[in-house]
Amino acid sequence: MNDTAERTNTGLVFAIVAVATIGGLLFGYDSGAVNGTQPGLKAAFNLDDWWLGFTVGSLLIGCVVGAFSAGTLADSMGRRNVMRFAAVLFLGGALVQGFAHEHILFVIARFCGGVAVGAASVLSPAYISEVAPANIRGRMTTVQQVMIITGLTAAFLVNFYVTSVAGVSTNKIWMDIEAWRWMYLAQALPAAVFLVALFFIPESPRYLVAKGRNEQALQVLTNLFGTTAGALKLAEIRASFSTDHRPRLADVLTPAGGKGFLGMRSIVWVGIMLAVFQQLVGINVIFYYGSTLWQLAGFTEQDSLMINIVSGAVSIAACFVTIAVIDRIGRKPLLIIGSAGMAISLFVMVYAFSHASIDPADASKIILSKDLGLIAVIAANVYVVFFNVSWGPVMWVMLGEMFPNQIRGSALAVCGFFQWFANYCIAQSFPVMAASLGLAISYTFYGVCAVISLFLVSRFITETKGKELEAMEG
Repeated sequence: MNDTAERTNTGLVFAIVAVATIGGLLFGYDSGAVNGTQPGLKAAFNLDDWWLGFTVGSLLIGCVVGAFSAGTLADSMGRRNVMRFAAVLFLGGALVQGFAHEHILFVIARFCGGVAVGAASVLSPAYISEVAPANIRGRMTTVQQVMIITGLTAAFLVNFYVTSVAGVSTNKIWMDIEAWRWMYLAQALPAAVFLVALFFIPESPRYLVAKGRNEQALQVLTNLFGTTAGALKLAEIRASFSTDHRPRLADVLTPAGGKGFLGMRSIVWVGIMLAVFQQLVGINVIFYYGSTLWQLAGFTEQDSLMINIVSGAVSIAACFVTIAVIDRIGRKPLLIIGSAGMAISLFVMVYAFSHASIDPADASKIILSKDLGLIAVIAANVYVVFFNVSWGPVMWVMLGEMFPNQIRGSALAVCGFFQWFANYCIAQSFPVMAASLGLAISYTFYGVCAVISLFLVSRFITETKGKELEAMEG
């Protein structure tokens, strides 16, 4: 164990991680809440499949904006201040989505919630990476994924509970409000907790150094690592920044004489690859449309919501496996294992869906035999396990740590933009793909992307396990 690790104030690190990852919890809840609200959205706003996809995806448009803006804003305003702004948007978005009776107002609120999700998704892992020591950085950043899945599972539980009380999600329950609206309103409580808690954690020392606030940075580092180790770390961080150049978005461009492609640094393209393929494997089809997916496959609404809960619990368990091994075996092996496992399980789902028959009462639905239905559910949960052992947490871990200090905020802005744009494309396209091409062809696409991701990781990913942030190159 190195000197810094021996002097680490683990209590403070854990407290910082606990607060920062509430953003992940809200990210997960906001992403998952829509899963059980789609019948209510259709009924309340008279939506067809295209408009349903747009309404669900409007959150993701906000995520694109939030992720792209957050990195550069965090370089100018600080990580903590941008997360506070995100917390305000989380709170307001939850309340307005719950009470809105005009479609345009609902979409605007969902967009604002998406800005918060996008900002939290890139800043929480980056902030954790900038305060956690290298030997536990992977584990600490993986907590973000645990909280994302916990938020998703909490959304599934809330959806299941209020639907059980109401009978169906479109019925009114407490305060004469439809059950599906309560699925959004429940988010207001953790959003308020997040906002308050952000006033009790310090700013990132690496941001403080970038702004020339070295005395404040030294105080934070001393609180984290002790007097001697804090001073040494401050010197390392200062050396990693250019004294005459503050971080800016243009830093992602290839420097004179450097290696790059289409004008951007190679390391940024690797980050974009990670960000995009995390979405192209189709995970958020299960997260956003799980209830709809299983109803298309012949399960009842209640059974579909219960399957979502089981998937969420399995996901959390998988993330704890990652926490146990990520700082031991590394990031790259986990990505390779995940790609292979996801590809196999996705093609098993393709097999099940390809042997289904059309429901004679509703041509938009399919009928699975009991055996095929069981195979599809098991394969989906195996897929979720492999994703959450690998690409789910590891992508965020690597984006938070793989870039040099000088370009971290700007690179996160670019990679976050691509990640959420890919997320939006998948969410927007799935209802149309499922209706026009069928589930078998749709999942074949995701399976092929999983295979491609395996080869890309093998070729382009460089291991970052145990490396100090100041040692990152690119």
